[in-house]
Amino acid sequence: MDDFHHRFSDLFAQLGLACDPPGIAAFLARHSPLPDGVLLADATFWTPAQATLLREQILVDADWAEVIDQLNGALRA
Repeated sequence: MDDFHHRFSDLFAQLGLACDPPGIAAFLARHSPLPDGVLLADATFWTPAQATLLREQILVDADWAEVIDQLNGALRA
């Protein structure tokens, strides 16, 4: 089995978002904190395609799941 380790910036790029440190910081500042009880993929700021990607990758515990969990934590901090 291959062991993939995606970076936080890789996830932002995969989602079609700015993936440089200032872009990531701006995204987190704009969308934090994510309210308790709202699943990451259900947040209102995702496009349908972004939400589907997040939901599906977590559902199948794909190699993106770890970094998606990091994003979830960052948006709740």
